[in-house]
Amino acid sequence: MDFDKPCIDDGFAADRLFNQGFSYTYDDVIFLPHFIDFPTDAVDLRTNLTRNLSLSLPIVSSPMDTVTESSMAVSIASLGGIGILHYNNTPSEQSSLIRSVKSRRLPFITDLPPSVSPSDQISSADDFGSSPCVLVTAESGRLLGFVARSDWEARSDARDAPAKDLMRPSPPSVTASCDFERTAEFLAREALDFVPTVDADGVVVDLVTKGDVERVRRFPRLGVPPTVGEDGRFLVGAAVGTREEDKRRLEELVKAGADVVVLDSSQGNSIYQIEMIKHVKRTYPGLDVIGGNVVTAYQAENLIQAGVDGLRVGMGSGSICTTQEVCAVGRGQATAVYKVASIAARSGVPVIADGGIGNSGHIVKALVLGASTVMMGSFLAGSHEAPGVYEFRDGSRVKKYRGMGSLEAMKKGSDARYLGDTSKLKVAQGVVGAVADKGSTLNFIPYTMHAVKQGFQDLGASSLKSAHDLLRSSVLRLEVRSGAAQVEGGVHGLVKYEKKLF
Repeated sequence: MDFDKPCIDDGFAADRLFNQGFSYTYDDVIFLPHFIDFPTDAVDLRTNLTRNLSLSLPIVSSPMDTVTESSMAVSIASLGGIGILHYNNTPSEQSSLIRSVKSRRLPFITDLPPSVSPSDQISSADDFGSSPCVLVTAESGRLLGFVARSDWEARSDARDAPAKDLMRPSPPSVTASCDFERTAEFLAREALDFVPTVDADGVVVDLVTKGDVERVRRFPRLGVPPTVGEDGRFLVGAAVGTREEDKRRLEELVKAGADVVVLDSSQGNSIYQIEMIKHVKRTYPGLDVIGGNVVTAYQAENLIQAGVDGLRVGMGSGSICTTQEVCAVGRGQATAVYKVASIAARSGVPVIADGGIGNSGHIVKALVLGASTVMMGSFLAGSHEAPGVYEFRDGSRVKKYRGMGSLEAMKKGSDARYLGDTSKLKVAQGVVGAVADKGSTLNFIPYTMHAVKQGFQDLGASSLKSAHDLLRSSVLRLEVRSGAAQVEGGVHGLVKYEKKLF
């Protein structure tokens, strides 16, 4: 029996389903199961972000100012994906975020203790903050030693003494180029409570404690390599606009070490973006550029002809986006991904499904419908690595999450993304909200991606290429779900329940 071909005509092929004049979201469609002849762990999720950049996992963090700064980019790269840094800041601030990512090999960024000069006095316990020590550094930033909180509390004259009289010698350190396992081994071998990681000039980059090591080792492991370049540094992307001043920003980002640039626009099919794509390819021929956002084959073809190395798909599908409501343009995300991926595949241009991801099932659908990666905003917002501070609302621990089209974000400069930076009147295409504390991405992303592997197994697809081939050859079949079918497919009929994902 040939298990690659269905024996009975059941369900619909994708090209038929998505050519009936309806705009479908991920929840609107469902795949019919296929044949399993391999274990879950055999599923290979390696993929391409662009024509030239590969990833171990198909995950990309969105360039939003409440989602991706250096901590998120480091975490996602350590897992095998990549982070795209937002540009709702100055060029120097965005460049600094790139350098912060590039300076690290740990899967997290630590909160450094306060630092003082040798002649400074530590006048209050508040000067320690929540740290057990204060670092003593030279003017150059080089670590000289540290003042332990316990030592400071034991000295009656501590408030009047300069830090150099209280400090202990600088503890053994490791270079910032050491990865997590080597750093953890050094910490254990030297029987230290903490170890500084320092750059070539002796400046402290991170401070790793035994607690950090224990915490990270409790997280699940995916067994895939991190996203690093030939120099062993994490890869990181950066978003830019399409205005003349963005060319100067781009120059700074390239100097800082950006590995890929994303042209950030809610409607990417514009003369502004096409000219920017040509500028990037002409000025920085070795730099991959991702265009978008697009939702139609026509939009995609224009950007492909201009020279993009990847396409970002989605318009109005994000949980905090109101573009479809305000502007009456956009497309259901399942339809958009299928349509754009179909045309992009002919030119070998990878597609990023951006928006609408609420669970692992949505990731499966996006990838099987033709995307090479998924870009996530709300799915990652509220995590430990997301920018912002936690607060309590109605008894829940939450972090702010806002759309880049919200008036609040536009005041910081994101209105250029909506081609509204020169308009006197500002009209919001997004909202400001809050999302619950999700914990660390280092914890929940591995579980999420294992669920994605299980979805691929049910479809008989052992890789992304296999999934795409099965879909385009009409072996994989789909159906549209009625409202009742969607209810039936979720938890229902219970008075009370607890939904624990892992």
